[in-house]
Amino acid sequence: MKHDDAMILKEIQKNTQMGMTAIDTILDKIEDDEFSLQLSRQSLRYSEIHNKALDKILENDGEVYRGSQIGELLLKGNIHASTALNISTGHLAEMMIQGSSRGITSMWKALKHNTLATDDAVELAQELVDFEEKNIDRLKEYL
Repeated sequence: MKHDDAMILKEIQKNTQMGMTAIDTILDKIEDDEFSLQLSRQSLRYSEIHNKALDKILENDGEVYRGSQIGELLLKGNIHASTALNISTGHLAEMMIQGSSRGITSMWKALKHNTLATDDAVELAQELVDFEEKNIDRLKEYL
């Protein structure tokens, strides 16, 4: 597996894993059923994209991304701290929008730093970026 492909696919895995973890942490705080359904759909799509990246890595005997437990604990801790005093739908939507924006930025950085990646990896990265942009548009309704 080419180095640039591996780097992009790992970034896709990292990005989608963070999205799924954030949603899993937030879901029990949500009181709006439609918003909860929206985030559940997002989590399912993150899982699908994550698995596509994983399949590509495994097909080419690449190294799978393994997130750190400390990073996951920090993410969950930050979410709990940010929602300690405010669990309004608007606030939760804003948090998810910020996370999606960071995800888009990290994917663009990975693409810019790994210009030798093949079309397969780049197309999957673009699929994730497009998905994140649509998420932001959908989440704006809940602000």
